[in-house]
Amino acid sequence: MVDVFSGRTLLNKDGDSVDPEEALRNKVVGVYFSAGWCPPCRDFTPILCDFYTELVEENDPPAQFEIVFISSDKTTEDMVEYMRDLHGDWLALPWSDPYRHELKKKYNITAIPKLVIVKENGEVITDKGRKQIRDQGLACFKNWLEVADIFQNFSG
Repeated sequence: MVDVFSGRTLLNKDGDSVDPEEALRNKVVGVYFSAGWCPPCRDFTPILCDFYTELVEENDPPAQFEIVFISSDKTTEDMVEYMRDLHGDWLALPWSDPYRHELKKKYNITAIPKLVIVKENGEVITDKGRKQIRDQGLACFKNWLEVADIFQNFSG
């Protein structure tokens, strides 16, 4: 995933810039296409929040997982409000970055919400992350990790 976001700036929930090379290295990455105006997105985002919190914030060591939010909101302000209100402590591509449109094409996003799980190099593990989280809960992360080609420290 370092490859896909190489040379880009990502933002954390507080709006601070984050280096994708550092933040995404040796991790399974969920590319989350969503928007605050979308009812199914607002329904799934809290579920994704809980999933992320359990894997990353409550695990020791934290799971090798990160989410990058790709907004389909109408404005930067809408995106920031959605992130502040519902999102977990994950990353986002700035709303003003036109690269978000390229990512929608790259991963063939025709409807939201969509959670595409990818390897470090951007290769798709599954484009059914949302369904797998709903159906399997935390167990799906182990499946993603097995095929992610990364050094593993996850024991959960």
